[in-house]
Amino acid sequence: MWHKLGSALLVAAAVSAAACGGSGGDSKEVVLVTHDSFAIPAQVKAAFEQESGLKLTILQGGDAGETVNRALLTKGNPQGDVLFGIDNNLLSRALDAGLFEPYAPAGLDRVDARYRLDQANRVTPVDHADVCLDIDKGWFGSHGIAPPTDLADLTQPRYRKLLVVENPATSTPGLAFLLATVARFGPNGWQSYWRGLRANDMLVVDGWNEAYTARFSGAAGSKGNRPIVVSYGTDPAAEVMFSKKHLTATPIAIVPGSCFRQVELAGVLKGAKNVEGAHALIDFMLSRRFQAAMPESMFVLPVRNGTPLPDAFRRYAVSPAQPLELPAAEIGRNRDRWIDQWTQAVLR
Repeated sequence: MWHKLGSALLVAAAVSAAACGGSGGDSKEVVLVTHDSFAIPAQVKAAFEQESGLKLTILQGGDAGETVNRALLTKGNPQGDVLFGIDNNLLSRALDAGLFEPYAPAGLDRVDARYRLDQANRVTPVDHADVCLDIDKGWFGSHGIAPPTDLADLTQPRYRKLLVVENPATSTPGLAFLLATVARFGPNGWQSYWRGLRANDMLVVDGWNEAYTARFSGAAGSKGNRPIVVSYGTDPAAEVMFSKKHLTATPIAIVPGSCFRQVELAGVLKGAKNVEGAHALIDFMLSRRFQAAMPESMFVLPVRNGTPLPDAFRRYAVSPAQPLELPAAEIGRNRDRWIDQWTQAVLR
């Protein structure tokens, strides 16, 4: 689901390269199925293994959508014990298919109710972040153009050829931004808004990596020429943390009112070989140790109340009190149709 600027500076957990290994019935091993962006410090993985007596094997395979689709294809005979990385935008697909076994983990009472999206506890919230429009403050300052202050501004002629977005059919932040426009402009207005963006020469790319690191002018080291990008509210903190210079202000700003809340969840896969190990792993993912490690390793925000944040996150990360949101059930009913309509309005 999420971009990871800092994963190269942290030691990711060991990854199983097998295409479909599963846990093989070994009660001393628990297998986590997740997306390619998952990363935790080696000492956090070691702490889980020491406390639980289990070997943690991590099976990564593509982005969040690919990971969920693969889990659906192997339902009942899963590749692992726990799936991490499904979000509120894809949740209904997995719940309708009966992908998970219910489990209420230790520490769930410390999670804010707004992140608990399934009252049957088939999935457990682990982190959250907001997909937002990021702007390159330096570019706007040097060009003497006032940056946008609202989503609706992006159709104005002054922002022509300045925006890069991800395709919602191939990108989770792209999908989140599509949903943001549905929430903002309503079911009768969002397609007209996108036609306005198309007329204003926005650029559409397949995924976040190309959009942010190659096309966006504000990313460290980027040679891109687009100063507005669909990305994350944690980017202002990330750019400060990984700058080669000592920065006292972030070079990235967020367009107010553009953020759409994403919640990332984990669940025990139906047919898991090591159910007890799966429970232990999900318990650990809600622990203070794991939750505190996520901001710097995965650039997401913890769901456990009272979890301390790194200084750069406290100062620069954006997490609005009232983000754009849609109920998971409404997303589930309309997601595929909205993507088809977006394709017709934008790409054809």
